[in-house]
Amino acid sequence: MQLELTPADLSQPVMQSQNLDASPPSDSLLERAQRSVFGDLDSIRKRRFLRVLVTYSRTNFFFHQGMPRGFEYDLMMEYEKHLNRGIDSPEQKVKLVFIPVRFDRLLDDLIAGRGDIAAAGLTVTPERSRRVVFTDPYIKNVDEVMVGRSNGEALTSLSDLSAKQVVVRKGSSYVSHLRSVNRSLEDKSLPAVQIIEAANELATEDILELVHSGAVDLTVADKHIAQTWSKLLPDIKVHSDVAINTDGKIAWAIRPDSPKLLASLNKFVKENRKGSLLGNILFTRYYKKNRWITNPLSQADRQRLKELRRLFERYGAKYHIDWLKLVAQGYQESRLNQAMRSSAGAVGIVQLLPSTAADKNVGIANIETLENNIHAGAKYMAFLRHRYFDKEEISAAARMDFAWASYNAGPNRIRRLRNLAAERGFDPNIWFGNVEVLAAEKIGRETVDYVRNINKYFIAYKLYFESRPESDPAS
Repeated sequence: MQLELTPADLSQPVMQSQNLDASPPSDSLLERAQRSVFGDLDSIRKRRFLRVLVTYSRTNFFFHQGMPRGFEYDLMMEYEKHLNRGIDSPEQKVKLVFIPVRFDRLLDDLIAGRGDIAAAGLTVTPERSRRVVFTDPYIKNVDEVMVGRSNGEALTSLSDLSAKQVVVRKGSSYVSHLRSVNRSLEDKSLPAVQIIEAANELATEDILELVHSGAVDLTVADKHIAQTWSKLLPDIKVHSDVAINTDGKIAWAIRPDSPKLLASLNKFVKENRKGSLLGNILFTRYYKKNRWITNPLSQADRQRLKELRRLFERYGAKYHIDWLKLVAQGYQESRLNQAMRSSAGAVGIVQLLPSTAADKNVGIANIETLENNIHAGAKYMAFLRHRYFDKEEISAAARMDFAWASYNAGPNRIRRLRNLAAERGFDPNIWFGNVEVLAAEKIGRETVDYVRNINKYFIAYKLYFESRPESDPAS
């Protein structure tokens, strides 16, 4: 199949996907780019666009004010300049088309010809190398290092991790490497690390934010990621000398049938080693105004929760919602402050509009009172979950994610995003890494951060209560 740029394409922005609405032109550049097409660099130059498969990430690829940003985006845009060096005519230049996909589809789509490069902070592994060809690494000597609070205990060696709780992303390489640390500790007759696997919906960056807030004591991150985020999260401390794994390599992946593309990418990497590649990316500018989560387990917040616990438990049980999830939502909305009023008229802990509470689907008046407020929030969440997302193909956890997103952005908007997600090859029944990507693109970060923050607060509360016996008065 022959695919080439049209004159209209040349006037379009480099990133195509953020301009698509629910009914994109039938022959849009992105739609043509997603067809299965094979060929090396000469074919790419002939069609005049190169397809970059990316995955949504708060570090590597995200949207800022509707435009794509991130490490991988910025690096690939530098490669576009390299690719077009010496070409003066705009009509002859190659444009990059970024195609966000699910992480579990990244290499499959590359192999199937739906992209030319996979750029997602990929660690080179033997298993992956049996399927694709990796470029020379653009980041070498990647260490997986410990990250704690700036005012936390000092760490000087892996032995200092003995008996400590470390929270990491479920299914990550960090889990297996911490288990290796535990085997070493066992040989020394030292207590093991308590490995807590957070839900895989939370990325490493989310757990770093939990450490920054004080809700989590320790985690693990790739050194370059930890150092980057430490500029944004000043209350974390990167223990660069305490690594659970060393000498990793991060590279781009291509198909084995593209030796010319491989040579071009390797030349670019050689000319732009890590220092110049990453040093010029002003990553922190995108998050300067970000509202970071706070510690829901501060002494004052724990006391407030103790006073409210009975009501959250009552209405959580009544509507079959984990009471800690209701607490997490209340903390995100108001920090559990019943006196809060928004400029739009939202009231109390759950920040619900009186008109919404009075609707026949909720039917609770006087939400200015504490109990009615919590009751209305729980009932409205149950309504959203049941009316719009009570489907067998949607997991219980995802139903809550979609209900939270609807609470924030409206159920009809989330319905449209789910339809668009299906059209774009994402799973419409999963929020994280799927419909979330379209929400970031179409709405912005507000709804994405809303759902993520509630999940982070829920993890913090869950870890806190699981670590304490029922008889503990702090519980």
